[in-house]
Amino acid sequence: MASTIFFLLLLLSLLLIPSSGDLQHQEEGFISVVISDKGLDFAKDFLIEKAIASIVVSQLPQIEKSVQVPLVGKAKVVLSDITIQGIQVNSSSVKTGDTSIVLVVSGATANMSFNWRYSCSSWLIPIGISDSGTATVEVEDMQVGLTVNLRNQEGTLKLILLDYGCDVGDLSIKLNGGAAWLYQVLVDAFEGNIASAVEEVISKKIKEGIATLDNLLQSLPKTISLDKTAVLNVTFVDNLVLSNSSIEIQINGLFSGTNEVLVPQVYHRGLDISDSSGGLPKMIKVSLHEDVFKSASLVYFTALLNTAEWRFLIPQLYKQYPNDDISLNISASSPPVIDVTNKDMDATLFIDITIYVLEAGEVIPIACISVDISASCAVDIVGNNLTGWLKLRKFSTYLKWSKIGKLHMHVIQSVTSTVLKTVLIPYLNSQLKRGFPLPIVNGFALENARVLYAQPWIAVCSDVSFLGEYHLRQLPTYVS
Repeated sequence: MASTIFFLLLLLSLLLIPSSGDLQHQEEGFISVVISDKGLDFAKDFLIEKAIASIVVSQLPQIEKSVQVPLVGKAKVVLSDITIQGIQVNSSSVKTGDTSIVLVVSGATANMSFNWRYSCSSWLIPIGISDSGTATVEVEDMQVGLTVNLRNQEGTLKLILLDYGCDVGDLSIKLNGGAAWLYQVLVDAFEGNIASAVEEVISKKIKEGIATLDNLLQSLPKTISLDKTAVLNVTFVDNLVLSNSSIEIQINGLFSGTNEVLVPQVYHRGLDISDSSGGLPKMIKVSLHEDVFKSASLVYFTALLNTAEWRFLIPQLYKQYPNDDISLNISASSPPVIDVTNKDMDATLFIDITIYVLEAGEVIPIACISVDISASCAVDIVGNNLTGWLKLRKFSTYLKWSKIGKLHMHVIQSVTSTVLKTVLIPYLNSQLKRGFPLPIVNGFALENARVLYAQPWIAVCSDVSFLGEYHLRQLPTYVS
């Protein structure tokens, strides 16, 4: 039960890890995940199914009592192997409020079985009598409920069980064999004990499951390692936003280099997300701010630049500094211009490439080249990954300043164009084809996903399906 409740409530919260508690109101989330009422119903049904599977065949503690039976005397009755054979749910609901999530199962029934035995003696029957057999129980009108709160605490998600319990409305016992008086004894003396045992075992399972989930949530990693170049920051930002029909979670969502220290980035989140699809017909909606793509492009573009190749593009550089190390500093001369259209993204990047040489321990700036790049990018969903492809529209280069004389910019322009079209863009498209994982719990898959564009967001609206227990247990490799 502990593990199954974990996976469901993780689906309810759906996502990963947190930021520092002191920073949670200063950082902003660039990936937003909204779980609609349809998604909450899916999560609720999944939880109930898994919870039933873990409770069924559970054995309750043995019950024994000594009772006085008219005309028979004192009888010691023992009920053992008390087992819940099956549970049927007639009605269930999940509700979200300002601070909590409430799941209720009502009108449920359960099938049980147990073994019975008794022994008794009296002055009328000095030698004593005993008997044993089996019985079945029908539990009716069972109510089960739990209330939880999820909050960002000290950089982790804290799951708090606010209320929980189980109440058995009625039960009926069918005795297989036994004396006539035994049935009434079971009803009068054991009916309440059986009902209490059922309530206790279900309540205990709920409490254990929530405790296990809380521990696992706090141990989740803060970054996803995509490759040797980039990691994705998946820390939670701020607390969950609960409404009467959905749950919204915000994640940092920015890319950084594998060797960089994760710190709050200087980006502006812009407008709050708006749903241009007219509601949430799908189970979940994952929205990515344009700054997610800005951070990804910057990380991969920086990693791709190889200073040695620039020596051959600029002969003067190699002649004057043949034995010195060369480094590049890439900076945006102005913020990227990204426009989300109704079918893709348009991006214009304004980049300054400052070339340095390291001579006798001194860093010397020697030239600065400005590059303006115009491109378009289309987004798609493959499995649980966000993928895409990039198309270069045009680009231009010009010399901003130089300490090594006039450079042949037409040569640099021509060679750079060839490099972009034959090396850089194909490489970036190979990375985009691989994509990066959306924050979906292992064991679940997006289904019938569609991509929406609404400036400055790109949203993925999708239903969710369960892949099976095997996939549920396959944990991905993360870097924390």
